[in-house]
Amino acid sequence: MSENLFANGDTPNPDSGDEVKKDLKGLLGSIRKFLSDLLEIRSNTDAIATKESIIADIPFKGHTSWILVCSIFIASIGLNANSTAVVIGAMLISPLMGPILGMGLSLAINDIDTLRRSLKNFAVMVVLSVITAFLFFYLFPLRDESSELLARTKPDIRDVLIAFFGGLALVIARAKKGTIASVIFGVAIATALMPPLCTVGFGLAIGKPWYAAGAMYLFTINTIFIGLATFLVIKFLRFPMVRYANSQRRRFIARVASITGILVMVPAGFTFYQVFQESLFKKQAQEFLKETIEVYQFNASGRYVDNLTKLQYDSDGNSLIELVCMGDELIPENVINTWRVQKNEYSRLKDAEFRILQGGKDDSQEKFNYVSELYEKNKAELLTKDEQIRLLEEEVASLTKNAGKQIPFGNISAEAKANYQNIAALGFSYQLQTDFKKLDTVPVFEVKWKEGIRQNQKDADAKKMLAWLKLRLQDTTLIIKEVE
Repeated sequence: MSENLFANGDTPNPDSGDEVKKDLKGLLGSIRKFLSDLLEIRSNTDAIATKESIIADIPFKGHTSWILVCSIFIASIGLNANSTAVVIGAMLISPLMGPILGMGLSLAINDIDTLRRSLKNFAVMVVLSVITAFLFFYLFPLRDESSELLARTKPDIRDVLIAFFGGLALVIARAKKGTIASVIFGVAIATALMPPLCTVGFGLAIGKPWYAAGAMYLFTINTIFIGLATFLVIKFLRFPMVRYANSQRRRFIARVASITGILVMVPAGFTFYQVFQESLFKKQAQEFLKETIEVYQFNASGRYVDNLTKLQYDSDGNSLIELVCMGDELIPENVINTWRVQKNEYSRLKDAEFRILQGGKDDSQEKFNYVSELYEKNKAELLTKDEQIRLLEEEVASLTKNAGKQIPFGNISAEAKANYQNIAALGFSYQLQTDFKKLDTVPVFEVKWKEGIRQNQKDADAKKMLAWLKLRLQDTTLIIKEVE
């Protein structure tokens, strides 16, 4: 058959394979050139001008100090008033980035003098900002714990990523010939260095140092990852290293800069890992809640208060998942045990303590105190004042409803003893009952009769007592049980 093909002129072309290879190489070369033109930034970088502009922004004195003080006041007012727009405006005029970029630059180019100046001005920046915010919140009469303030008390994985990529965008914009001002303003807003410092002053002013510690932790994360991004970009752009005439001094400074850079990167990596692990824990916890408590159907007055859910991650294995349910209807213990088994199916939730707080067996005043304590303890989790008010109104309405169900047991027991001589003891409790169609909470009186009383006498007294209690308490659902 091959002879027939060759006879018809369909002979193989030895050059066709080479042409395909050439076309493929040409296509790959075109793609490589396109990507190179698209992503290459070294050719359009002005290293000298970038270095000079970053160094010029490092000092905090004169006009820059007053701009910082004014911007801190504006940000504090915005946080106090829960106004996002005012906080954004304050961040646009804030000069906080200068020393942080200076630290990243100096470590990258081995400039120990610039590093020293950057650290000094960074300390001045932090102290001046915190003192300004502290004085504002300490002297200002309105010191509400707004959602804008509370949002800056605990970082998560998103804050780390925002700081890192914001720092990358900022340094790349500063390095371009003809700096892109809009990028600089955008990074100032996104990385949010100022609000955490204001929150530090707020926490110190109201006597809650854990607010200040959480906010300072967030500010430290932002600082470290912006500085790390600056260091990496400057290294990638191959800025010229600072040279020293004394070779021994040059080696010493290079060694100091390298050690400092490593010391900065190690906590940065550790922080990223810790925050990432916490993020994974909370993600699995949210998935677990969606499959359990959020789909559970309460039949009576029970309600899951999702705003008071506590998800607490601890790297030492003492993590906590705490749920809050209000109302008289209690979740059965067998259901809770099933949820515990489901929890252990999640790899990051196995060692976490699972706790459900329910408010069904205490009296009205204790319930009210319980709600108040939960509110005070967890108000940082509530997003807005309106949400806080809505939650409290619902709980007060629920408590008002439950107050009508309270049994004046002391008076009832005294009257029962006076009217029924055969009673030896009397007890009372609420009991969950179901006909497998609905679940009810029923008031139950438990009667212990004196020894030697005939059964027909017990039945007659019990029937008479039931009628009296229903009339006395205006509740037709209550029942009487005989106990031995």
